[in-house]
Amino acid sequence: MNSSLNAARRARELAELPDLVVDVLVVGLGVTGTGTALDAASRGLSVAAIDAGDLASGTSRWSSKMVHGGLRYLARGQVGVARESAVERGVLLTRTAPHLVRAQPYLLPLTPAVSRGRAATVMTGYRLGDGLRIAARTPRRLLPGPSRIPARTALRLVPALEPRGLRGALLSWDGRLTDDARLVVALARTAAAHGARILTRCRALELTGDGALVRDELTGQTLTVRARAVVNATGVWAGTLVPEIRMRPSRGSHLVLRPETLPGLTAGLHVPVPGETNRFVLVLPQADGRIHVGLTDEPVEGPLPDVPTVPEEDVTFLLGVLNSVLGTAIGRREVAGAYAGLRPLLDADGRTADLSRRHALSVSRDGVVTVAGGKLTTYRRMAQDAVDLTVWLRALPAGACRTARLPLVGADGRGGEGTPGRLAGRYGSEAAAVKALAREDPALAEALPTGVTVAELVWAVRHEGALDVDDLLDRRTRIGLVAEDRAVALPAARAALDR
Repeated sequence: MNSSLNAARRARELAELPDLVVDVLVVGLGVTGTGTALDAASRGLSVAAIDAGDLASGTSRWSSKMVHGGLRYLARGQVGVARESAVERGVLLTRTAPHLVRAQPYLLPLTPAVSRGRAATVMTGYRLGDGLRIAARTPRRLLPGPSRIPARTALRLVPALEPRGLRGALLSWDGRLTDDARLVVALARTAAAHGARILTRCRALELTGDGALVRDELTGQTLTVRARAVVNATGVWAGTLVPEIRMRPSRGSHLVLRPETLPGLTAGLHVPVPGETNRFVLVLPQADGRIHVGLTDEPVEGPLPDVPTVPEEDVTFLLGVLNSVLGTAIGRREVAGAYAGLRPLLDADGRTADLSRRHALSVSRDGVVTVAGGKLTTYRRMAQDAVDLTVWLRALPAGACRTARLPLVGADGRGGEGTPGRLAGRYGSEAAAVKALAREDPALAEALPTGVTVAELVWAVRHEGALDVDDLLDRRTRIGLVAEDRAVALPAARAALDR
């Protein structure tokens, strides 16, 4: 079946839904929900998956875009979570999304603030992490091992480092996504190719074990969706639909710096947080040239916003830690944008920064399966566990899980000869088709901020389910992370929708 998502397909499948009883209704179209929809559909089950907003409209677009090997969890004794992370990182790198996930080098600068004892401890952790890579059977050619490098090499990779007192750096590697929201789009489209109905702007008003009352947010009309099983995959909002679920979200804030802010940056940074033994601020160069600096870990109280804001104290904290290793300090005026995500932590005692990232499954009194907790890297295993439990509870006629070896849309190639590397890194084997749009209509070759072309906006409307300018600028592309860039691209986004 065609993997393309668009307004016409949404309208048709939504109109058909009241006459059907689907095997599985999935609520939530972040990375866990789309992963669950794909897992169920690829087993031969009929699936409807809904979200009140867009694909990746919640936490799944606000991550650090890291595909972790679980080193942080290993340091806390959470061996199971660490091993699971390493295995799932290997799956993404080698089989399911090699076009979207690749290895990223990181330096931990050995400044006077990093004692030799602490450096030795961190390097031991890096080597243990490399042991997890070996256990997960991820080839070293895809994920090199750690090493110590001299100061001159560190300064070549990160010229902005303060050279005085620099003893060198610890070099490590981990996985990173080109774009977290694009992973969600690829999952949704792959699920659609296996027959899943992917329906954005459909809000679940009431949820039971055999369906939901749903409102079409575009028309205001309500409908009843009937299902043999229901999975709640709404992340930090899981408790709003199943009240017995208790979440304890934390806010992870990031700053967005323009490309010229740290010239010559070719590696990421792990910058130790003063007074903490196992917390680091990450400096993450992006494919579009921007630089993301994150992240905080602060508890969130009260009602949860759809789009979290970054408080000024988070900006001050992140700049302060970053500037501790730079030769020339970066000021507030260099921050072009900021974003924050809410981590879906399960309620427990202790600081949010110390809570486990293991996921959990629960079944409500009326049979709704909720999958909660976890993290982006382990979405596939979360989805597998959720579908396994659902199939067992409802005795659904499903095959075995296939997703560990199922390539996502675009994963079967890197774009073809002559395709720009930026396009290949975002679209994989579909890059040539995106490029062909601009070749057929030169007006679509116009470049917007961050290098995105108008052709990519048109592609998002025709094939990636984008319904409005927010979908285009804030999720299918990330132009909207910087307000000035968003304003420049807004007319092109409107024109793409009109086409």
